[in-house]
Order: sequence, then structure tokens, then C-alpha cells
Amino acid sequence: MSTPWPLPFWIAHRGAGKLAPENTLAAFRVGAAHGYRAFECDVKLSADGLPFLLHDSTLDRTTPASGVAGDRPWSALSRLDAGGWHSPAYAGEPLPSLDAIAAYVQRNGFALNVEIKPTPGREHATGVAAGTACARLWPGAAPALLLSSFEPDALRGAREGAPSLPRALLLDALSPGWLALAQQLGCVAVVTQHQLMDAAVVAQLHGAGLRALCYTVNDGDEARRLLALGIDGLITDAVDRFAPDDRAVSD
Repeated sequence: MSTPWPLPFWIAHRGAGKLAPENTLAAFRVGAAHGYRAFECDVKLSADGLPFLLHDSTLDRTTPASGVAGDRPWSALSRLDAGGWHSPAYAGEPLPSLDAIAAYVQRNGFALNVEIKPTPGREHATGVAAGTACARLWPGAAPALLLSSFEPDALRGAREGAPSLPRALLLDALSPGWLALAQQLGCVAVVTQHQLMDAAVVAQLHGAGLRALCYTVNDGDEARRLLALGIDGLITDAVDRFAPDDRAVSD
């Protein structure tokens, strides 16, 4: 594992997970207020090709609008309320562009895990666009940045758009050939659903020179189990429960 690793151990999921509207600047600020210095977010493309933050393919769950988000231009998406669904305190919070998130994390010296979350059917194009944008926004030699995706085609696109930026394969199942796929994609890490990770998987990854991370770890006992395995990073919603500077979970 000689590749420089860009992320702190604890990573705040979608900004601050559940404490603020996910994938908004407000959520990042809440996570930062709890001491977190690394964040995960979901990025997809508007109809006119601008990378912005949203988890779902549709707008229904987190905005008053409905339908496929990627079918709308950024001029329309940027006017939507992405906070009122969470609580009245966040009403009017907008969907942020990747440019806006980059400005925030860079100004504060934070690290970012950009999960490429393409609209179905646009995997490769989203990977290329997200990679190209990240290469532009993080021009330094060793940026505090990781590109990840569940979609191999998105990671292939990211490699085309930003060949020098580190990539990670996300897994919700350990299908045959998963490690070979990560290696073929030139990944430096694999991020699994936390229940999939065990000593054998950690040993496989470390033996291949890759980092082993897990999502989304919100339980203290599970965090301790993974820490004992020698895990390299944990993504969590529980930014108010897990101290980001401490590998010993006390809750």
C-alpha cells in the first residue's frame, strides 16, 4: 500500500448523514462542526452536463419536485429546495454543485470522497465528466480526494477523465471476481457494505496492496469489530457519536 492515501479514517456520510439534509453544504457544515475533516457525497450530472450533489436518480425524496433529476438543466435544479424535506430549519437549502463543494472543502482543508452516482444509462459519461471536473477543481499533485462508484463503467470513465486521481470500487455484495475487477479498474481501495467485511476480505485487500473501507457504520459494536480487523476507513452517519480523531470507539 505504497500509494499515498488521501482520507482520514472517519468519513462523514453525505455531509452529516442524518443531522442535516444530505448532500448539501448545510450537512457539510454540521459534520465540520462535529470535528470531521473528511466527507462523502454523491455526484451526478444535470441534463446540461454539470456535476451536482444528489443521491437518488429522482428528485422525489429530497425536493418538492419529481422525476429524473438528470433530465433537468442546472438552471432548474439549482432553484429547488433540497432542505425542507429534512426539517423547517433547512427549508430553502439548495442542491450544491460539485464546484461549490470543492470550494468549501478546499478552503477548510478537508478531504472528499466523491461517489459517482450516475443516472442509469449514463454511467460512463458521468464518470468522465466527474473525473474531468475533479481534475480541474483539484489540480494539485496529491489532492485529498477519492473517486468511488458501484458502477464499473463510471470508474472507467473517471479513469479517462482523471487518470492520476485515486479510485475505489464500492460493493454491496462480494460477487465472484470482485478483487480482480477492482484491480482491473486501477483502484487503490475497495469500500464494502460493513457486514461484508471480515478478516479474510481485509487480508485479500491488504495482500493486493489495496485499502479496505466500509460503509455505513453507525453502531459502536460494529465499528469496534471493524477496527479490530485493521480496517483503513469507516464512513458514518453518526458524526455526533463517533469522534473523528479517535480509533477507539467508546459508545
